[in-house]
Amino acid sequence: MISIDGSYLEGGGQIVRTALALSTLTGKPFKVTDIRKGRAKPGLKAQHLNAVNALQQLCDAKVPGRYLGSMELEYHPGKLGFHNLNIDIGTAGSITLLLQAVLPVVMFSDKKLILKITGGTDVQHSMPVDYFVNVLLPHLKKYADIEASIERRGYYPKGNGRLVLKIEPKYLISSFKTFDDFMASLQEDTSIGLDSQGKLLVIKGVSHASKDLMKANVAERQAKTAKYLLSSLAPVKINIEYVDALSIGSGITLWAIFSKGDEIDFINPIVMGADSLGEKGKKSEKVGEEAALRLKKQIESGKPVDKYLADQILPFLALSGGSIDVSEITDHCKTNMYVIEKFLDVKFKIEKNKITC
Repeated sequence: MISIDGSYLEGGGQIVRTALALSTLTGKPFKVTDIRKGRAKPGLKAQHLNAVNALQQLCDAKVPGRYLGSMELEYHPGKLGFHNLNIDIGTAGSITLLLQAVLPVVMFSDKKLILKITGGTDVQHSMPVDYFVNVLLPHLKKYADIEASIERRGYYPKGNGRLVLKIEPKYLISSFKTFDDFMASLQEDTSIGLDSQGKLLVIKGVSHASKDLMKANVAERQAKTAKYLLSSLAPVKINIEYVDALSIGSGITLWAIFSKGDEIDFINPIVMGADSLGEKGKKSEKVGEEAALRLKKQIESGKPVDKYLADQILPFLALSGGSIDVSEITDHCKTNMYVIEKFLDVKFKIEKNKITC
C-alpha cells in the first residue's frame, strides 16, 4: 500500500488524479490522506469522484472513502478491462482535470475507445479545453492517435459542455507480460527530448464567448487586443466563436508553434500556450491582454515547455524517459514529481529549469 500525503506542497486534486492514473496502470494500491486540506472546501469534489468512478469501472477497483468531501481515500485496482466511457460530471467541474486521471490509462487500451465527457470546458483553475486540444494532445501523438471534438462549451456555474475523444492506441499495455516490459518498450520508442525552442512560426488562438455577449463584440475585442500585443513576434491567427451555453462566459486561449526546421514537426512538436477567462466586471480587452502577456512571457523564456504543460507531461516523461526544458518549475510540477516517484521506479533530476528522468 503506497501512502500519499494529500497536503504535500501544492496540495491540490492533482495528487489524487495522478495517483489514480498510475495506480490503475501499475496495479499498485494507494491510500491518500488530507485530500485538498488547504482549500476553502477541502476533500473530493465532483470531478475527482467521476475520475474515481470511471477508472473503477475499468479495473474493478475497491475504493473505501469514495464520497463527496472525503479527505481520505483508498484505491485497490483490479485487472484492467477497457471499454467506452460516457461521463457526466454534473457540474461545471473541469473536463480537462478529470482527463488527467483517465487519459493516461485509456490511451494504452487494447482497442479503439470513445470518451464522451460532460462538464466545464472553460473554468477557473484548470486548463481550458482549447489548451488541452492544441497544446497537450500534440505532445501525446507518439502514444496514440487522439481525435478531439468540442461539441459544446460549458462555463461556470452550470457547465454542460461536452468533449468527445476518439482514441486509437499505439502501445497496448495488455500485450506486455509485465509493467516493466511496457515501460521498457516506451523508453525505447518514445523518449522525450524537448531541449530547445527552435524558430517561432506562428501564433494561433481561439477567442470564444456565449451568444449573450455577441452584441458587445466580446470575442472580437479579446482577440484584437491579443493580436495587437503579439503581432510583432510572429503571424497571429485567432478564430472567433460564439456558442450556445447554459451560463454566460468568455475566454481566449493562445498557442505558439515552433520548429527546428522551416515546417511544423507533427511527430515531435514544440507548442507553448496561455489563456485567460472572462468574468463579470472584467473588460474584454483585459482578458485578451492577460492571455497575450502570459504567452509572451513563456516565449521570451527561451524554453520549449511552458509552465502549464510541464506538470501535464511529467507522467509521460516518467514512462518514456528523456528531458524537458521548462520556462518555470512550479509547485504543481514538484507535487506531481512527488506522486509519480511513489509509483514508478524513476527519479526526477532538476538542473536549473531542465527536468530529466
